[in-house]
Amino acid sequence: MNTRARRRLVVATGLIVIIVIVVLAIVGSSGAARVLSVAEAAQGSYQNQRVQVSGNVVENSFTTTGTVLTFTLYDPTEKVSTRLSVSYAGAVSATFGNGIEAICTGKIDADGVLQASELVTKCPSKYENATSALSVQALLNYGDSVINKPVRVAGAMKAGSLRPAGQDARFVLVDPQESTELIVVFDGALFDEIQDNCALVLTGTLDSDLRFNATVVALEE
Repeated sequence: MNTRARRRLVVATGLIVIIVIVVLAIVGSSGAARVLSVAEAAQGSYQNQRVQVSGNVVENSFTTTGTVLTFTLYDPTEKVSTRLSVSYAGAVSATFGNGIEAICTGKIDADGVLQASELVTKCPSKYENATSALSVQALLNYGDSVINKPVRVAGAMKAGSLRPAGQDARFVLVDPQESTELIVVFDGALFDEIQDNCALVLTGTLDSDLRFNATVVALEE
């Protein structure tokens, strides 16, 4: 091999090495995130690690300052759930809002806030599993300990209680076992299948007047 050919081989090898280093750096910086629940992320054990957390947006928890959106997540599969603060600077989908499911990817800072670099929102499902939901009676039995905390509750729509959006109360949820009633406030759209006596699973918060402010209303699977 002559000198010119050897020089070309050295240059080509050097370029390949540089490309490999750059690729590895990119892969390393955007590698797969550790998937955590809201409760796991809130424990404080994953600071500065790349994580992905899915949860629902706590009602009226979001504010925007400049281009930075801050909000709070909770896990709707827990009866009384932990919360996680999130900060995100970027484009936000029009589907973002109260109760919506958000998938956030980023790093948790020293203050326990998830600094998200990616935010994906999902539309609420028409159907929800009631396994982890409280009954109406069980919810009311918790008393002050659940006031203004995100919870899930299951029951049946009381016949004749459904009202149009914008009313003081949208409908009444009844405990089929105990006949306990719960006034539900909800201004969103309801699926056509939601009618008298149908089984429902609601996500939202109980206020001090024992009225349930729903962010998600779904049919029970």
